[in-house]
Amino acid sequence: MGTYLILIIPILLLSMFVQWRFRNKFTKYAETQLSSGLSGKEVAEKMLRDNGIYNVNVMSLEGQLTDHYNPASLTVNLSTDVYYGRSVAAAAVAAHECGHAVQHAKSYHWLQLRSNMVPVVSISSNLLQWVLIIGVLLIGFTGNPLVLGIGVAGLALVTIFSIVTLPVEFDASKRALLWLRNNHSVMQSDEENVQAKDALWWAAMTYVVAALGALANLLYYASMLFGRNRN
Repeated sequence: MGTYLILIIPILLLSMFVQWRFRNKFTKYAETQLSSGLSGKEVAEKMLRDNGIYNVNVMSLEGQLTDHYNPASLTVNLSTDVYYGRSVAAAAVAAHECGHAVQHAKSYHWLQLRSNMVPVVSISSNLLQWVLIIGVLLIGFTGNPLVLGIGVAGLALVTIFSIVTLPVEFDASKRALLWLRNNHSVMQSDEENVQAKDALWWAAMTYVVAALGALANLLYYASMLFGRNRN
């Protein structure tokens, strides 16, 4: 347990800081009106057209920070505040999600790998907690490592998924920022581009700490499986 705390406490503190910083930045830039006056929906539709993508629909989705691209339904799904918003944050998020659509259209290999992993990871994630609990109990009372081994394998898959997500997210932001910088009809000042970059950077950092957390969990349970934490 001591090893686990040494691993997880700094990551939890870092995660709390990153989440606070991201929400703070998002709130700030959501209140910064875009000089062009375009809504998130309009920004998304323009970026899709500029990249020759006409088979993807831009949809409104309830909730906050629920924005995502769905390659199965070919939809860019924007939360209500982003869809209707006419702020720097709305434009940045809309362009980022369209960055995923561009990745899909160009068969970006990391996105393809991530999409292929989604069904398996979803099933693994739903069962993983119970498998680990049962595995820890069994290895503690009977010494049988089989169930915990299955749990560690599932954790390894989730960790790989988290790591694969990183290049996907960073590349989508890179595509979004390049497009925004080259489209003065959307962002009309250097300051707006700097703000968009700042917002997307902190959004990306949330994925980094998630990957670190997944890796810390994997190391802990793997060390338990291989006897490193047993007396």
